[in-house]
Amino acid sequence: MTNPDPSPSAQDEDDADGSPSCVMVFNASDPSGAGGLAADITAIASVGAHALPVVTGAYARDTTEVFDHFAFDEEAVGEQARTILEDAPVQVFKVGFVGSPEAISAIAEIAADYADVPVIAYMPNLSWWDEGQIDLYLDAFRELMLPQTTVLVGNHSTLWRWLLPDWPGDRSPTARDIAKAASELGVPYTLVTGIPLPEQFIDNVLATPQAVLGSEKFERFEAVFSGAGDTLSAALAALVASGTDLAAAASEALAYLDRCLDAGFRPGMGNVVPDRLFWAQPEGDDNESLTEEEAQALQVFDMPAHDTKH
Repeated sequence: MTNPDPSPSAQDEDDADGSPSCVMVFNASDPSGAGGLAADITAIASVGAHALPVVTGAYARDTTEVFDHFAFDEEAVGEQARTILEDAPVQVFKVGFVGSPEAISAIAEIAADYADVPVIAYMPNLSWWDEGQIDLYLDAFRELMLPQTTVLVGNHSTLWRWLLPDWPGDRSPTARDIAKAASELGVPYTLVTGIPLPEQFIDNVLATPQAVLGSEKFERFEAVFSGAGDTLSAALAALVASGTDLAAAASEALAYLDRCLDAGFRPGMGNVVPDRLFWAQPEGDDNESLTEEEAQALQVFDMPAHDTKH
């Protein structure tokens, strides 16, 4: 197929009424709220689009690690997607971890049927999974999903191990090297994140085999995060869906992720979770800056104590 151009011209005419653009996301349910559909939905809404979430399975995990994953049947995945696709126009597909080669096949078939809709695919680190399952999943993704993918998003080390397993020499592959490997499999654009730089900085590069289209350097955070990749790829999908050209969308999505990580919090005893709604948090610790009328209005939302007896 010819990958669609993720540009403002791809915007559906039906969005002229001011409604948010729609992003269909294929991902697993994550009970920790760190990644998966939780990350997709909040990031897409935060950026200003509307998520159409298709559940592909569920993780058994906490905020530290993934213990297991339970995949949905591919027919259930396909039926979810096709039912809403008959009702609502979709500007972008976003594909996260979908759990099985069969689900990949079903999603790739849907993407082929809607060939004018850009596909943004995120490949996470799968080191928590069984090695045999990883190999089957990556092979299916390479053969079926990458030819449908417009933008591939992934960490430098993850994409290096997957796409360039026999990389020679002492130097690390550049973003363009990885983009070239992805391009040979049908991917026109690759967003490579987490490229190590000196002095505790990392680079994030949007590239094709021929050129670097944009890069953003950030200082490395000391904390360990869960859900950064899903957050970034979902924000990128929402920005592209809303009509932002790809280079600008990548820059804005990376800046958004940096703010999410800077405001990150630890909901449990494990890793830090990006705060995808950082802009909604109050700047102070109290309501001293509110007028009396505003303070009274906020009291409407105070929930009474739960006094139910069991």
